Amino acid sequence: MILSESKTETRLQGIGVSPGIAIGPAERLGRTLEEPEHLTIDRSRIESEKARLSLALVATREQILELQQEISSSEGESHSAIFDAHLLILEDSSVLNEVLRITETQLRSIEWAYYSVVKRYIDSLRKIADPYLRERAVDIEDVAKRVLKNLRYSGTNGEDGRVLQPGTRIILAHDLTPSDTVSLDRTKVHGFATEIGSPTSHTAIMARSLNIPAVVALHEISEAFSSGDIVLIDGYHGLVILNPTPSTLAGYETIIEREKSILHELEPLKHQETLTSDRKKIVLSANIEFIEELAGVAEQGAEGVGLYRTEFFYLSRKELRSETNQALNYRKVAEATRPHGVIIRTLDIGGDKLCPELFENPEPNPFLGWRGIRLSLDQPEDFRIQLRAILRASAHGKVRLMFPFISTLEELQGARSQLELAKEELRSSGIPFDEKIEVGAMIEIPSAVMIADHLAKEVDFFSIGTNDLIQYTTAVDRVNDRVAHLYQPFHPSVIGMIRETVDAAHRNGIWCGICGEAASDILMAPIWVGLGVDELSVGASQLLKARLAISRLDSATCRKMTDKLRDCGTSTSVRKQSLEMAEKFYPELIL
Repeated sequence: MILSESKTETRLQGIGVSPGIAIGPAERLGRTLEEPEHLTIDRSRIESEKARLSLALVATREQILELQQEISSSEGESHSAIFDAHLLILEDSSVLNEVLRITETQLRSIEWAYYSVVKRYIDSLRKIADPYLRERAVDIEDVAKRVLKNLRYSGTNGEDGRVLQPGTRIILAHDLTPSDTVSLDRTKVHGFATEIGSPTSHTAIMARSLNIPAVVALHEISEAFSSGDIVLIDGYHGLVILNPTPSTLAGYETIIEREKSILHELEPLKHQETLTSDRKKIVLSANIEFIEELAGVAEQGAEGVGLYRTEFFYLSRKELRSETNQALNYRKVAEATRPHGVIIRTLDIGGDKLCPELFENPEPNPFLGWRGIRLSLDQPEDFRIQLRAILRASAHGKVRLMFPFISTLEELQGARSQLELAKEELRSSGIPFDEKIEVGAMIEIPSAVMIADHLAKEVDFFSIGTNDLIQYTTAVDRVNDRVAHLYQPFHPSVIGMIRETVDAAHRNGIWCGICGEAASDILMAPIWVGLGVDELSVGASQLLKARLAISRLDSATCRKMTDKLRDCGTSTSVRKQSLEMAEKFYPELIL
């Protein structure tokens, strides 16, 4: 690899959304939505302009459906479902009616009218505080780019993918739309980085599914960079290095070889029990969002699914929300996870996952608003549809259900009342289900921690959602990069909240697991063992590393360490204690 001696190494810190290391010559792509020429038209051309738009919409629909079919065949329906949203955007009557009105009243070309309308929508969405809605601007831009291209080249059907310079290995862009991502030649593109984006973006989801190292939220890629320069993508640490020095490259080559060696050594751990060195059992399960992930979960030797997030399935297509379709979906998961089973979380719409039909007007602070169990209890009939579907699946495998975002005892009791009604409805129809189905509560709000003893009397288990628990305990928006450094899983108060939850569970004879992202952090494994956590639900890619880490740890030693954490007043001191344990017992896993 030849490096330019005149180039200075530049490091850009972003957010790693897909792990891995990628090195190679890069190409910088510009913004995707190009402004058309501002043309006026004669009134006699109005109808022909409308006809051009109709043809462009038909052509765009065909392209999206073709791309959706391609992704469904190669990557599974869960990822092709992303393009259902694109079809809805394409056919949005409010957008199209406004476009036609501008052409008719202002006598502007249909290209200009369409561009001006969608650009206004995109700009408005990007100003909204809610991260989920901000990310939807990318989907609108993706569809608009296709429509404008079809308007420019009416009657043609040219290649829609990116044409990259020879030798390109890394893509740098302001943003990549989902279709940009899947249209890239994946045999040549080894990684990408964007100036905007978040872990919740569709592009980030696609990167993880395609196993492409990716970093987002770089804010600004250096103007000194030129296409063809060497770039290193560090998806583990969210780092992009422009023109890395020979010493930097040598250091990362060592990391790459080390990672390959570790993955080879982990193979024998597949399908083994997860036991500490003193034989204490910890259940190690996996988080999933789509049933297509089940094969990978089984391949890594997970002990079932500890968190099935049903809102992503729920948001994909309306027709899938019927009781029959949901029951079929849940049954597939139940059958695939035998004998270990699955924990199905009821709908957690809201926060950063907004359903357009329910949230026409964005909430000023969606993370503190109408979400999780609050929304379900306000829509009891829809809630019972999902509860009946989960119950029906319980006749075909080990199924547990879990209520999210519990903040009061009344909410949990209300949810249990709806569950009893759903059971009675199935009994009256003669539909079988597990009468003794286990029920759990997610603990992710400080108020729930403080009444954990009361909540424990109503359920069979707790599962701690660390993502929100950290956010609400530290009052830090985890998607706001201005305060990202304050989002601290090792914060003493967070560890204290988790300690109290685990202790309350055990005092009341129930088990307690962790299903948030922190469960996958191998640096925190000594803390989980020391606090007596019974189950960890992690990302499939981290499962074997977590199993190895736990197998090296002694529960009594870890307990002594976590007792010392009571005297720690900073995240740094807590992390230091846990890191020392990790480096002592499984140093090869620490990057």
